[in-house]
Amino acid sequence: MRIGIDVGGTNTDAVLMDARRVLAEVKTSTTPDVTSGIVTAIAELRKASPFDPLDVRAVMIGTTHFINAIVEANRLAPTAAVRLGLPATRALPPLVGWPEHLVAAIKGEGYLCHGGNEYDGRLISHLDRDEIKRVADDIALKGIRSIAVSSVYSPANPELEVEVGDILSEHIPGVAVSLSHELGRMGLLERENATIINACLRELAGHICDGLSGALTDAGIRAPLFLSQNDGTLMDVDFARRYPVATFASGPTNSMRGAAFLSGLGDCAVIDVGGTTSDIGILQNGFPREATTEVSVSGIRTNFRMPDVLSIGIGGGSRVRLGEPTVGPDSVGYRIRQEGLVFGGDTLTATDIAVAAGIAEIGDPSLVAHLDSSLVDAVLAHMSREIASAVDRMRTSATPLPVVAVGGGNILVPEMLEGSGKVHRPEHSGVANAIGAAIAQVGGEVDRMFAVASGTRESVLDAAKQEAVDRAVAAGARPQTVQIVEVEEVPLAYLPGNVTRIRVKAVGDLVFGNDMGGRRGH
Repeated sequence: MRIGIDVGGTNTDAVLMDARRVLAEVKTSTTPDVTSGIVTAIAELRKASPFDPLDVRAVMIGTTHFINAIVEANRLAPTAAVRLGLPATRALPPLVGWPEHLVAAIKGEGYLCHGGNEYDGRLISHLDRDEIKRVADDIALKGIRSIAVSSVYSPANPELEVEVGDILSEHIPGVAVSLSHELGRMGLLERENATIINACLRELAGHICDGLSGALTDAGIRAPLFLSQNDGTLMDVDFARRYPVATFASGPTNSMRGAAFLSGLGDCAVIDVGGTTSDIGILQNGFPREATTEVSVSGIRTNFRMPDVLSIGIGGGSRVRLGEPTVGPDSVGYRIRQEGLVFGGDTLTATDIAVAAGIAEIGDPSLVAHLDSSLVDAVLAHMSREIASAVDRMRTSATPLPVVAVGGGNILVPEMLEGSGKVHRPEHSGVANAIGAAIAQVGGEVDRMFAVASGTRESVLDAAKQEAVDRAVAAGARPQTVQIVEVEEVPLAYLPGNVTRIRVKAVGDLVFGNDMGGRRGH
């Protein structure tokens, strides 16, 4: 038995599952502090299907805590960015291109130091340990509590980052150090930005993980807690404390994984309709297709693992404007029960249109009986065109893809979608995000450059696959369930020595409860 919880901008959804069977599902309002909403959701689950908290073997949570902190520029730790690359990279210092309000929010300080590697592994310059110690003294003097370390081509050779991280930790007791090769991919500025974002969230991550663990303890649950990652796999709370940036896209990812589980479709388009937006993503082999370009987070270019998701401003709380009717992108969000017409409010929303059309049963239908049928039809047609256009933009071939609609607002998706045919709407689709969290697996990934000599390709691939499997097992996956779900090879013709970038992803089922055998690694 396990509990899956997904915290959205409008609702907090929760499910109680026994193996692959859904025992109970609830949808509660997200609270400003988020944690109390989770407590409420667990209490509602116990009302819906009474259970002994000690029978719960694991709790999986997808949370918006960390992405909200960046968007709101709030609760961020003072952060320093230390880059190894001099005399190269001087033209574009750390934090270049960051919005001014975010630099101010993290009291950002940038330091350029000697070190880094060329593309072929040669040193740009030797590390100057005294230089790093002087930087450490200045960081300590300024009261900075978190540091992001990046080095040129560190995904190929992380040794300098590791060494500098050790020096900084030794000279500044208690400081949190984030290393770029553990977080991002090739592309110095984007990888560095992802690391700085992670660093400024480290203190908040500690508080949030303590709060979530405390909420479970107060509910009498003694099971281990896991958080959902951007790629659809799980991480334990110790990992989340170190890498909070890995949770940013867990909401859409959970919905897509839940859609795959509920529909039985491994390759399809998923439309997740929430209170504010509709998120459209593509499933490949049951996992979200990942973005291949840099991802902008609150105006900052990054390149960590994120699902390829297109968001449009159509949700259950989206405001409807008359005339030539338009929907969104602004939304009443979690205030829909105060502001929507069917709840006695004075704002016309997409939910009111759905009730007036007879496709939703919520609130008081008599409060929207005055809406003209031509207006209702025009708004529904507008939403249908926008959603169909978004699905079409996400396809990479002319071959039609099955479409699965999930989320609390999935009633806004028509039965037939132009260019895609009949829309699948499986049972429990309203809480697919929480189900996606509950059924999530544990993953391990390798993404780096390998020298592939003539005749050694297969052995190099086998070694990369085994490393990915080992990482999944170390993270808590049951060894006999681990499978390779993705292999990507990109020959880098401009590098000497037949260098190829190889990315391998392995996933496996979580080892529950007492079966974990004390292994709770990363």
